[in-house]
Parts: sequence; C-alpha cells; structure tokens
Amino acid sequence: MTFLLSGIQSFSKLWKCSPCFGLSPGHSCCFFLSDYCGIRNQQRWFSLKSMSPQSTKAGNASIAKARYLRKGDEGSNKQVSSDSPHLFAAGAAKKRSQMNPQSNDQVLSPLKNISIQLPTKPLNSKEWDKLKEDFKGKANFENWISSQMAHCHSPIDVAKSLLAWVAAKNNGIVGYNLLVRYLYLCVFHKQTSEVIDVYEIMRARYKRLESGGYSLLIRGLMHSDRWREALMLLEDIKKVMTPSIKNYNDCIQGALLHQDVNTAWNLYQELLGHDLIPMLETLKAFFDFGKDIKDDHYSSKLLDILLYLRNNQLYPGESFAHSIKTWFESVPGKQWKGQFTTIQKSGQCSCCGKTMESIHLSPEEYEFLKRKIIRDVIDGGDQYKKTTPQ
Repeated sequence: MTFLLSGIQSFSKLWKCSPCFGLSPGHSCCFFLSDYCGIRNQQRWFSLKSMSPQSTKAGNASIAKARYLRKGDEGSNKQVSSDSPHLFAAGAAKKRSQMNPQSNDQVLSPLKNISIQLPTKPLNSKEWDKLKEDFKGKANFENWISSQMAHCHSPIDVAKSLLAWVAAKNNGIVGYNLLVRYLYLCVFHKQTSEVIDVYEIMRARYKRLESGGYSLLIRGLMHSDRWREALMLLEDIKKVMTPSIKNYNDCIQGALLHQDVNTAWNLYQELLGHDLIPMLETLKAFFDFGKDIKDDHYSSKLLDILLYLRNNQLYPGESFAHSIKTWFESVPGKQWKGQFTTIQKSGQCSCCGKTMESIHLSPEEYEFLKRKIIRDVIDGGDQYKKTTPQ
C-alpha cells in the first residue's frame, strides 16, 4: 500500500507497506496524498465607469458599471477603454469609499489606532474606569475591549476581571456577547472548569443559543466529565439546523477520548448521512484510537475509511499519513512495515515497483460513463417524467 505526500523537502514522498486484510501478496493499494491546483488559461479584467446623476431617480441608480473583457489570443486588439478608469487605477479606492460611506459605529477601531493598550494583568474597578475614560473610539468600550482580548487571546484572569467590572455596574448581569467571547478564551486556553461555569450561567439565562455559542460549549465540554451534555447540545442544534462538520468532529473526538467507540461510529455514520464530508482530523482520530486494538470489526471500519478517501479523492496530509502508517504497523499478528520513498513521474513506486492508480478515466471508463449519462440523464427512459402531455 502506497501513500504519496507532497511538499515535503521539495519532492514528493510515499510511504509503503505490505498488503494485508484480504489483499494478496501481489497487490497493493495506492492513496494519493497530494493537492492539485489549476491555473486558468484566461484572464479577466473589470473596469468601473462613474455615471453622473442627471436627476434624483438617476442618482439612486447604480453608480458603477462593470464591464467584462475576455483576453483573446496574442495580438488581439481588445483593450480596456481609456475612458473607463481601471479598477486599480490611482485614486479609485478613495472614490469608491466616498461613493459607499460606512458608519464608523459598525466598525471596530483597530488596536493600533486607539491610545490604550490591552491590559496584561487583572484590573480593579477604578483601573477599568480609567481605561474606559482613555478610550477614544466610537464603539462600545465593553464590546470593543472584549473583542480585542478574544482576538489577542488574552489571559483568562484579565478577561474575568473585565466581566466582574461589567457585572458590578449592571446589577450582576453580563451581556451575551461578552459571555461568548469569554467562553472562547476559556476554550482556547482549555480552562474546563471555567467553561462549565459559563455553561451553567448560559443554561440558566437562555433557552436557546446561537450556533457559535453551541459550538464553543460542545468543544469545551468534550474534555470534561460532563461530555455527554455536549451530545445533548448537539441534539438541540438538530432541532433547528444541521450541525456543522466541526460540531460532529468535536463530539466524535470527545467520544473516542472517553472510550465510547459505538457513539463515535454512530456520529460518523450520521455525519455521512447528512452528505457532509468529514474533517481529516476526525478520520485521523479513529486511526489514532485503533492503535494496538485487536478488533476485526474496528479494523474493517478503518479500511472502509480508506476506501472513502479513495472514492472521494480526499488526500491526507503528512500527520494523517503517519497515523495510518502507525496503525497498520501496530495491527496484532500482522507484519506490516511502512516507509517513505520517492515516486517517479510515471506514477511508479521506487520501492515496490507498483504503479499508482490514476485519477483519470480510462477510455473504457469514459465510454461507460458517456453511455450511462445519455441513457439515464439525457434520454431518461420516461419521456413524461418531467413533462406533461399538455
């Protein structure tokens, strides 16, 4: 079995291991672990042309006109009109900003434009009052400072002193946005006890949370003894929307962390049932958990994951490839050995001599696909399936 990685020491690498689990000694499977990017052969230009308003009605109309030009062969005479200023012409950005003014109240001022610095230690009430007086921005101070602290990953004790100051001014009430940003810092710094405290406050005050709050609580609770309550939060999300891939990833990793394998596999199947593509981090967790486990059923499911990667052209990165390699080498009773090697331009492995499976269709596969589409999609068999006699 051969796994190709790209971007490692400026040349492609593979890891290779002997066949097992029903694969005969003369066969090998190849999983391509490289991403491809295409470069368009055509270039596009956009030009903006200002239009002077002739009346009030015309002034409310569009003030910019975009024109699309496709670059032809070399020597083509198509050019951007000189009377239409280019999108990147000098002064164009300033003109566009004047045409579309934005309210300064809706934009948080950058930290470098404010005369205050984020505190590095907890502050008391007087110090927070002084800091607020020095604040020259037009945004709400509490929202601005909490947003900057979350962005800069400030220490927990500093953020906690901010919440205590806000609560003292508002009869013990802290706004939802401040709680969520504090929760983000708790999750980032892996302060599980603080996550649970915020969870208790939110559960008492709010019947429903927005998706960001649910996601943070799920991620924070998964590392605690109350991790099953994160599964309850996942069920709350399902009542209004499909959980995100990250929600499933956190729940699966939490279940594996607490040795609940059946729950992890059930969540994985549920994830696939929603036509969602699992994160490679999620699949890696299954291989990491399966190390040194002698369970044919579990091994069969891991092989199904490898087939899923192949069929959907998902390419694991280096860390995931190491996890797969380690799992194969740790299978009890098997003599697998993985190693990194180079791959030739022809697609042949330099170590075992096997040719990697091509991602391109063969002529036979193309003809089969062509006939299938003509018969099932274009013809369809039933002419009245999408039409009526009328």
